[in-house]
Amino acid sequence: MTPSLEKLISKFASLPGIGKKSAVRLAYHVLSLPEAEAEDFAAAILGAKKQVSLCPCCMTFSEGGLCNICSSSTRDKSVICVVEDTRAAEAVEELHEFHGQYHILHGVISPIDGIGPDKLKIKELLARLDENVKEVIVATNPSVEGEATAMYLSRLIKPLGIKVTRLAYGLPVGATLEYADSVTLLKAIEGRTEF
Repeated sequence: MTPSLEKLISKFASLPGIGKKSAVRLAYHVLSLPEAEAEDFAAAILGAKKQVSLCPCCMTFSEGGLCNICSSSTRDKSVICVVEDTRAAEAVEELHEFHGQYHILHGVISPIDGIGPDKLKIKELLARLDENVKEVIVATNPSVEGEATAMYLSRLIKPLGIKVTRLAYGLPVGATLEYADSVTLLKAIEGRTEF
């Protein structure tokens, strides 16, 4: 294997979710592209890197200033949904049911990985919390790190007189109680609602 090919494979392998076999497959695919397509691929990467920045309000990816959601006059600015990353915001947005705004943390608190609150976009969130904001929905994943981050945010935001809510977790629709793990079942019991 040539040094250039090894370097290309190692660059693909450094991407999240790409293992060694996938990296090899991607590298060979790139090598098989016509030169014009390979140049377009490289130009797309460089173009995105140069043109895409963070929305100064919600911290999602944007090109030139505020993103479409932050600049929309139809969005409810009194509710902010806080998520770990842009993909999570996109998942909520695909429901077409949430009409508030988002805030992207760009991660979760994880002391084991050396990620403290100072490495997240928490200062930017706090700067947005004015008298117009009535509720912050903390929609971090139900992992240990996600729960720790949610608790940390709640302790920062509640003293400001803003309602802090958490997504409900528990049994998925169609699940059977006997096959649910104890944590999922506990969350379902804690998050029960009246009907």
